[in-house]
Parts: sequence; C-alpha cells; structure tokens
Amino acid sequence: MELLKNIRLKIGNIILKNKAAVNKRKIHYSGIDEVKNIGIVWDASKIEDFACLSRFCQKMHENKTDVKIMGYFPGNNLPNQLTAVRYLSIIKKEELNIFYHPVSSDTSTFVSKRFDVLIDMNFKKLLPLRYISSLSNAGLKVGLFDSENGNAPFDLMMDLKNPVNVEEYLNQVIHYLEMIKSGTAN
Repeated sequence: MELLKNIRLKIGNIILKNKAAVNKRKIHYSGIDEVKNIGIVWDASKIEDFACLSRFCQKMHENKTDVKIMGYFPGNNLPNQLTAVRYLSIIKKEELNIFYHPVSSDTSTFVSKRFDVLIDMNFKKLLPLRYISSLSNAGLKVGLFDSENGNAPFDLMMDLKNPVNVEEYLNQVIHYLEMIKSGTAN
C-alpha cells in the first residue's frame, strides 16, 4: 500500500511540475500599504496554530486587509474550531484526486483569485498545499526557504529554524513586506 502511495505522489509531483511550468503569472507588489487581500495556505493538521492565525486575521482586518485561508486537514473528522469560520476553507482527503491534487470548487476559486500576497504555511511540504501555492495567481508569493527544492514557487523566501513558530513566521513576513517597496517584476 505504501508503494502505491509513493508512486501516486511521484506522479502527482510530475503533473504539478508540468502545470506550474505552463502557469505564467505577473509578479507584482507595490508595498504593504497597497495590500488589500492576503491568501494563506495552511497545514490544518496543526490545530494549535489556528489561534495565532485568527489573531493575524483580526489584525489584518483592522488594517482593512481581507484574509482568506485555505487549509488541508488529513483526518476524517474536522475539529469544531475549524468549522463555520468565514475566512477559512478546508480541503479534506476526499476532495483530492488519485494524485493528491485538490479538486474542490473552493480550491479552484482560491487558486484563480489574484491575492496581493500569498503566504505559504505548508511547513511539511504536503502535495495538496504545494499544488495550491504553485498554481496560485497571487501577485507575490511568500514561503519558507528550502535548500532541497530549487524550483520553489515563492518570490520571497524566509529562512527560519525548525520547528517554525507560526507567530514569529507571520511577524517576519509582515516585517519584510513592510521593508519592500517595488513595482512590477517579470
């Protein structure tokens, strides 16, 4: 069974690599003051991180910035704190195809939305979340630096020690976004 899973993952990674190669987007970031919406890709198996994410969303909302979180939960029963949250969509195992790519309409909407900034919180490099980050139409993509993965889909990479503290990570992302003032890059 594990062999079959590994084969499906390998094929899923190849398909994603090919899709990402054809997926062209225009990189754009004008400064933190211009950010109106942020997309976050999150590994929802770490439920304890949700409180920090909620505080971040509230802080951004106070700054008139809309935040949408797309999470992946590998379990069968979704925890109560992850239900009925307007800014959170969760992908479950049954919403993945045979190659571990998400196939829900929420995922399609999230990927096609032109977020000003996409923040990747997929610290375990799960394929369903990498799929979303890689194909996202966001203006600027932020994620963790990965020395093993030279073709990471990120425009800005953070280098933090493992295990990553979510609050520190989000603070660092905002800190560096505040420092950057640019226009359009190709």
